[in-house]
Amino acid sequence: MMQLLTVLSTGLTAFAATNMDDIIMLLLFFSQVNVGFRPRHIVAGQYLGLGALVLASLPGFFGSLVFPRPWIGMLGMIPIAIGISRLLNQEGEEALDNVGLETPQGALLSSILSPQTYSVAAITFANGGDNIGIYVPLFASNTLQELLLIVGTFFSLAGVWCYTAYRLTRLPAIAESLTRYGNQLVPFVLIGLGGLLLVKSHTLEYRGLTVLTLVLCSFCLLAFNQNQSSAATTESDEN
Repeated sequence: MMQLLTVLSTGLTAFAATNMDDIIMLLLFFSQVNVGFRPRHIVAGQYLGLGALVLASLPGFFGSLVFPRPWIGMLGMIPIAIGISRLLNQEGEEALDNVGLETPQGALLSSILSPQTYSVAAITFANGGDNIGIYVPLFASNTLQELLLIVGTFFSLAGVWCYTAYRLTRLPAIAESLTRYGNQLVPFVLIGLGGLLLVKSHTLEYRGLTVLTLVLCSFCLLAFNQNQSSAATTESDEN
């Protein structure tokens, strides 16, 4: 019993230490809720991103090799592309207040498959790229039962993180500040996050990876712009 409590506290500590900055990102996400970007997209994306991080860290449990850190750093291109896309398409975006966390019947599957959800998941995964370095040895040092407890703790705390961030955006002072400055702040936060990941992972020290990162970033930017254009066209047709 004491061993399980120790493993549980280890999982709590590891998640809190590696996901503290996710609260800031979630606050920014929830402040950007509008007709096309709903709270359910954020929650689903957070869980998908965390699931991808856990899967990427599982080779540590099986004693296998993982991707080199410079390759993981290439994930920084994703928030950079999303940030540039939001910066270019900032005009015309209209945020709606008082959007609830309720999910309409039959909307769960569409939320998981939506580009908005994948964007949140990609940013969550990219922001947690460095977490893999912590999760791999953590997973490797535990038994299967302990690993399942740690992973269960991670997914439980992800829900707590989402709910906490959502409730904070409902506070008048925080909500007013995020509504006023959120639209202008988010693109630069995303771009800065991506740049930080590239630098911390030493990705840009390799010429080949730098070129590949720029090329993939351009493709991501084109894809995001195309998705936004399609969404705008659909909304215009519906109106």
